Amino acid sequence: MPEKKKNILKLTGIIFICTLIFIPFQNSKMFAKTYTLSSPDKKIQVKISIKGRLEPHPSGNRLYYSVSFKGKEIILDSPFGIDFKDLPPLAKDLVIKNANNRTINDRWEAVYGKSKYITDHCNKLRLFLEETKSPNRRLEIIFRAYNDGVAFRYFLPEQPVIKKFKLTNERTEFHFAANHTVWAAQYGTYVGHQEATFDKINLSKISSSSIIGLPLLVQVNKSCCVALTEANLTDWAGMYLRGTGTKPNALVTTFSPRPDEPGVLLRAKTPHYSPWRVIMVGEKPGDLIESNIILNLNEPCAINDLSWILPGKSAWDRWWCGEYAPDIDFKLGMDTASMKYFTQFAADMGFEYVLVDWWWYGDPLDPNSDITTVTPELDLQELLRFAKTKNVKVLLWLRWNHANKQMNKAFPLYEKWGISGVKIDFMQRDDQEMVNFYHRVVKKAAEHRLMVNFHGAYKPTGFRRTYPNLITREGVLGNEHNKWSTNVTPDHNLTLPFTRMLAGPMDFTPGGFRHATKSSFKAQNSAPYVMGTRCHQLAMMVVYESALQVICDSPFNYKGQAGLEFLRVVPTTWDKTKVLNGQVGDYITVARKSGDDWFIGSMTDWEARAFKIKLDFLDNRKYNANIFKDAPDADDYPDRCSNDTIILTQKDTFEIKMASGGGCIIHLSPVK
Repeated sequence: MPEKKKNILKLTGIIFICTLIFIPFQNSKMFAKTYTLSSPDKKIQVKISIKGRLEPHPSGNRLYYSVSFKGKEIILDSPFGIDFKDLPPLAKDLVIKNANNRTINDRWEAVYGKSKYITDHCNKLRLFLEETKSPNRRLEIIFRAYNDGVAFRYFLPEQPVIKKFKLTNERTEFHFAANHTVWAAQYGTYVGHQEATFDKINLSKISSSSIIGLPLLVQVNKSCCVALTEANLTDWAGMYLRGTGTKPNALVTTFSPRPDEPGVLLRAKTPHYSPWRVIMVGEKPGDLIESNIILNLNEPCAINDLSWILPGKSAWDRWWCGEYAPDIDFKLGMDTASMKYFTQFAADMGFEYVLVDWWWYGDPLDPNSDITTVTPELDLQELLRFAKTKNVKVLLWLRWNHANKQMNKAFPLYEKWGISGVKIDFMQRDDQEMVNFYHRVVKKAAEHRLMVNFHGAYKPTGFRRTYPNLITREGVLGNEHNKWSTNVTPDHNLTLPFTRMLAGPMDFTPGGFRHATKSSFKAQNSAPYVMGTRCHQLAMMVVYESALQVICDSPFNYKGQAGLEFLRVVPTTWDKTKVLNGQVGDYITVARKSGDDWFIGSMTDWEARAFKIKLDFLDNRKYNANIFKDAPDADDYPDRCSNDTIILTQKDTFEIKMASGGGCIIHLSPVK
């Protein structure tokens, strides 16, 4: 071939190659590199990509993610962003330098909870990003796709340009396709007990000035619901949601600021992980209740000897403290006789614990109160001696600021005394400083074999997997509010399992035995009532998850009452959980297994209901079914219930009938 022709062909080839290289950018100036991550069952898919202009542009190259369920997109392209004090935001001009995938498929045993054995099965993607412009900071984002949801977190690796840093914002966004129905706790502030109703509204009602608590339940369509929350909240600020203010149906994270430095969320140093941002996904709301994704996103148990962490039920003095007890002709208070009275009740009922609430060490509002001393009216050592003879363990209440000052001295002393746990109250914050206080308390308590129940608390994020001595917490609008509000309605009670309880155990303090109808209820601090029927309160013992169930009412209100037998035998920790039916705010039926026995709890709102449930989840044997149900006249006399015993098998279908604000409970034991 002539040399001239060779050169022409060579030049043509070069031109052709250059044309191939540049054609995509001539036709589209968008840069896109997409990674796809699927759940093990392939139903959930996450797409992550860098999108933006190659040439200089205000938007830069940003990372976006989207989520689909069964082929339908539920979260559209949503961006990330991290804002620093004294450093530029870390959000644009990014490139993915590397990525790695792996599969996690483990099985672990829980100390307590809704499932004894938990499968941790997901696909994981870790992206290594770097800024294309100075200061060329590095950021890693880790995604996990489970069959029950998606989670992601940020990791700031150690690097010269970011050593110590102050974060002023984390802008994680969730862009939904439509103006979906949501159930939202509208706190309006970062300071509070996180005790609120979850209002049924539309996404459009969430403004850029809103402060929405977690979890947020979103009804995407008839066959898909989503809950947004967080897991493994460690050395970070608590997360909330608000509207973006610029895009409809889109939410962005907002965080509890540090009280000691306005505008700053956290102070930290690299390397540093964020909590997990969690998108729980299910076909129906009940699927989310069965999920263990929050626990799976936390580290394994850090305690070797678990023998002292014991689930159970507790008698509680506070709801009726100050009231007259006619059976002993005595006014209840913080004194030895009153605490023995509640301890004896715990023993009679077979409860494991008695809770000694505030004022036992003096004025809880006095910042100088000493939690290593005891008020003269209470002989604590005599109470401990008495409780031990009754096989009842003692729990002590503490105000958080007193515990913060004295835990290093008090907790070893409590261990010496034989105290089994502490209830710590009135934190009312979840900024970084307070989050770290929670962790410090739980770890110090574990050193001295003390269980912890947080009140005035933020929502759970799964830390109890790592430290299972964190046995329960409040952060819920529970029975205590019946003393001063009309918010604890059956409608509210039927919203909680699908909202607050998705995050973890809640100390609702169930078991009120003074009942009122919708028309007769009146909030009163003295001798309080609960709304709904006896069986509605008893069913909470099955429906509501809490390994420590603190029973709210006074001993004299329980004596000789219908349903007491069930309150004695129902456990507080479970081997399996199945949600048999449910509609947010309307009704629910939950079946939980403990050993060979099953317990079924069903609750309804103010609407009387009847429906049939299949028992095909039972083993192939006969079961004695002990049934507690609303009496025929429970609409007018809500304290009345009836008790029947029949034989049932897995082939049977059982009809549940509930009065207005009612419930039904079934205890199934194998026939021997």
